[in-house]
Amino acid sequence: MFPYKTSIKFDRKCNQPLYLQLSNQIIQFIKNQHILPNTKLPGSRTLAEQLQVHRKTVVACYEELLLQGWVESIPKKGTFVHRNLPELDQQTIKDFITSDFKKTTGFSFYKNSILTDKPSDKKKNFMYLNDGVSDGRLTPMDDIARTYRRISAKKNVFEHLSYSTTYGNNTLREVLAEYLNATRGLHITKENMLITRGSQMGIWLSSQLLLTKEDVIVVGNTNYGSADATFLNQQATLKRVLVDADGIVTDEIEKLCKQQKIKAVYVTSHHHHPTTVTLSAKRRIHLLNLSRQYHFAIIEDDYDYDFNYNHAPILPLASHDVNGNVIYIGSVCKTVAPVYRIGYLIASKEFVDEAAKLRGFVDRQGDALLELTFADFIKSGDLDRHIRKVMKIYKQRRDLFCSLLKNELGDFLEFEIPKGGMAVWAKLNENYSWSKVSEVAQKHKLEIGAWQRYDLANFGHNCIRIGFASYNEDELYELICRLKQTVYSVKI
Repeated sequence: MFPYKTSIKFDRKCNQPLYLQLSNQIIQFIKNQHILPNTKLPGSRTLAEQLQVHRKTVVACYEELLLQGWVESIPKKGTFVHRNLPELDQQTIKDFITSDFKKTTGFSFYKNSILTDKPSDKKKNFMYLNDGVSDGRLTPMDDIARTYRRISAKKNVFEHLSYSTTYGNNTLREVLAEYLNATRGLHITKENMLITRGSQMGIWLSSQLLLTKEDVIVVGNTNYGSADATFLNQQATLKRVLVDADGIVTDEIEKLCKQQKIKAVYVTSHHHHPTTVTLSAKRRIHLLNLSRQYHFAIIEDDYDYDFNYNHAPILPLASHDVNGNVIYIGSVCKTVAPVYRIGYLIASKEFVDEAAKLRGFVDRQGDALLELTFADFIKSGDLDRHIRKVMKIYKQRRDLFCSLLKNELGDFLEFEIPKGGMAVWAKLNENYSWSKVSEVAQKHKLEIGAWQRYDLANFGHNCIRIGFASYNEDELYELICRLKQTVYSVKI
């Protein structure tokens, strides 16, 4: 019998609920093989007595483990560690102007045909679909501005107004490392972190360091279009594998590894872009094991970690990585507002050092004052308070949006209610096409946008991603109304 009483430690001064502290520790014991697959866990009353906590704490813990896929509940028998979890291979990391510009040039230059321009001018009275962005109106502008002014008024502010390091502000790196260690189960220092201008810079830096012409990178058969474009810009070869309800199918990745050399795998673990599904615990461990066995990098783009409505977020792949295979990328852009271009790239120290050198070719440094502002914003608890506030609002908007979609457009669209994130993955009735819907939508002052980017592999799935978080209640009703008018106007 595993010694739960002496092995489990609670920090009652910590802001993290006891049930999450308990579930995260049990997950760690499972990963370290101290608790083996198919092991029966103690009954909730028994474990509650041993740990001297309320039984509801243990029940909530077991529910969390069940939702994340670490355990299975067998009626009349109890709760068992999932029998099909693979063992996690482990290895210690070693140090770890004018108005008359000409329209054409007198010289030749390279034109990128992969990325398309986004229109900068919006049409009057039009509504625009997006693929899941935050509502800028909820941004705590007063708090951020107040902090920025206070930092700018300090006597030593001039130290931050000159050239600095390409790694990003040291204070923000330290604060972010501590924050991510506490909230996402990472085990890093500032040496493992490079501050970037959003996730896209992290993806670009990673692709530059990892990929050369014809190198193979594995992505989902549906995938984040900007990531695909970045890898193609490196002339890499994209190998697409199936994505289902449990995320990217790692068995297919294993088959590819046996056939050819894989340089990297790109995943959006929370929540897969664009379909919104979450990568299961079983596949996370399988992918980590494959990365060690076949020596490929995992680019984990965790753009959507904070927004989970049904259960706590599953800890990222990076929290389980002890072999130095994961490059973990994220940002505060989605959480607070896209205008704040502050993100991070986390990896082994040697990879971060090279990324910092490379960053210097395109961006000498970040905005030190803004980075100091967000260091204070995080450390003071303002970021967590903002997340809790918008989580409630976005959940209400998700519920309303999905209800309207089902009631008003259920004959035309199929979708699953997303467990997290800020968008819905919607499949259009096969009798209709997004091409025609997009054309007719203009008459109803609705802009569908570049719907083709959701099927870059030409699978013909007839799905697009529709964001809900950036619309208030009245706007959601209006959006559904225009979409309904559009679909009813389309002639089959």
